[in-house]
Amino acid sequence: MAARTSSLPSDIPVPPLLLKLKSDLKVAMKAKDTNRLNVLRAVLAETTNASKTSSPIRTDVQLLSLLRKRIAVSKSAAEEFSAANRDDLRDKEQAQVAVMEEYAAGVKTVGQDEITEVVARIIGKMRTDGQTVNTGSALKALVGPGGEFEGKAVDKAEVARIVKGML
Repeated sequence: MAARTSSLPSDIPVPPLLLKLKSDLKVAMKAKDTNRLNVLRAVLAETTNASKTSSPIRTDVQLLSLLRKRIAVSKSAAEEFSAANRDDLRDKEQAQVAVMEEYAAGVKTVGQDEITEVVARIIGKMRTDGQTVNTGSALKALVGPGGEFEGKAVDKAEVARIVKGML
């Protein structure tokens, strides 16, 4: 029996992480794990809402980006709760962060060594071809359409940091 993915058209492959989130939702319901259940429901709701926009979530990389944003928001909220002496709410947010980080860690991303190697190769190639090498053109060649990292799980901020360090 195929997985039901009402948030995505049938001709687009479903991200494996999204399938895992949906199956874990059922497990969390049966186990009555309210913390995990709340996190999964919120993430799945955001993916469903995104599917109705011009940029739906179609890959694990996009889902990872969503998880990272939610982690940042939850960490910020935990700090605010801590400052307001609301330890109960801080602990709840920290528990949710732990669940989201567990799922985010499950997505394989390109390592820093590989990023550094590819960036050095692309910048070297651009210089030998006589192209103007600046941060924008290097990033375009790396993460833009047809770039080395297109479609790969890579942290674009990390790529930008390495590019700036090499220029």
